Amino acid sequence: MAAALCLVTSVFALFLIVGCAARPFYQLPSRLPEGEGSRQPLQTTRAYNIAHRGSNGEFPEETLPAYKRAIEEGADFIETDILSSKDGVLICFHDVTLDETTDVGKYKKFADRKRTYEVQGVNITGFFPVDFTLKELKSLRVKQRYLFRDQQHNGKFSIITFEEFIAIALDAPRVVGIYPEIKNPVFINQRVKWRDGKIFEDKFVEILQKYGYKGSYLSKDWLKQPAFIQSFAPTSIIYVSNLTDLPQVLLIDDTTIPTQDTNQTYWEITSDSYFNYIKKYVVGIGPWKDTIVPVVNNYMQTPTDLVTRAHAHNLQVHPYTFRNEYNFVHFDFHQDPYEEFDYWINT
Repeated sequence: MAAALCLVTSVFALFLIVGCAARPFYQLPSRLPEGEGSRQPLQTTRAYNIAHRGSNGEFPEETLPAYKRAIEEGADFIETDILSSKDGVLICFHDVTLDETTDVGKYKKFADRKRTYEVQGVNITGFFPVDFTLKELKSLRVKQRYLFRDQQHNGKFSIITFEEFIAIALDAPRVVGIYPEIKNPVFINQRVKWRDGKIFEDKFVEILQKYGYKGSYLSKDWLKQPAFIQSFAPTSIIYVSNLTDLPQVLLIDDTTIPTQDTNQTYWEITSDSYFNYIKKYVVGIGPWKDTIVPVVNNYMQTPTDLVTRAHAHNLQVHPYTFRNEYNFVHFDFHQDPYEEFDYWINT
């Protein structure tokens, strides 16, 4: 028990986007061959390697090959964003609109689906997944978000469902955790209505339970099928805590941004008084890394005390996002992402 408590306070997880050209820092325990007749268990001796939207430096994000490649490359967890189709099927997709990472704009039959909705206090115009059935969403093809990434896989793959995402993890040759995000729950619950009166969060947890995900952090059940639930919405976190004992992580955005549901800024969310409150519902926080070490003109400044204070409240810290692309590496690290990894893990 003492060892488990020690791990809870000291674990430091990294959300990673790593392309195919990356050299390994060292041989990851999660890549070592598994024994005959058994799946190698999840490692719990170092920071977790969380594949953010899969290996999307190589494949379009949140697609089947992106997740399979992330598992091949040694990810402990595969991460995804969960939204809903018009007909209430939960899908893996990051943006609230389809425009940037699918070919939706080329279909004349969908031209009249463009809408303007208010999302988190901002009017956004585009093609929204909540206005498409699953069958229609499956007919679209995904593409890379950034032009500086490999474009050869554009148009080859479709959007996957939450259940298909889970199947990828369960079919892996070793134990691979999942790290799904309840994405834009306020907006989804405004636009999608389920016939049984359930809400987005209910459906989200029902799918996890359907596939056997249960158990508190480091419990026997959890280690068999590890999962963290994440959300930027505190009310979703609290609601879900009454439905499952799976560990949850409250995501932290730029401290000046308000939450979508509680009319608080993330500055308030990171106060000691709030940590003391939210720790009843979560095992950790997932801050944008620039809230841990502020950045000015792409140079890192003096670190804040966020990690120290979170650990003082027995909260894990799972910062995001670490990429091996020079566009995202601060000048302090001389274009070398491995210098950045070394800084965050060891300093």
